[in-house]
Amino acid sequence: MLLHVKVKPNSKIDEIIRDANGLLKVKIKAPATEGRANKYLVAYLAEVLGTSKSKITLLKGSTNQHKTLNIEASEEDVMKRISESVKPL
Repeated sequence: MLLHVKVKPNSKIDEIIRDANGLLKVKIKAPATEGRANKYLVAYLAEVLGTSKSKITLLKGSTNQHKTLNIEASEEDVMKRISESVKPL
């Protein structure tokens, strides 16, 4: 399943937010230097989804806030787990 997110590094807390347009925004604590934010994002999403990091691949956006990730899981399962952890704006 492909997942499109907007990432905000250097945040005080880790959280997933759905904006008014339905876009997922992921705030993470990691800095956006030397690929740390990308690695942290994959680890954070793996924890939220209850899967291993090897099941999540960053396809697009390694140097951009807008990222496309491939997650080796059913869309239903991914969306259920994300919706459980999403905080409304």
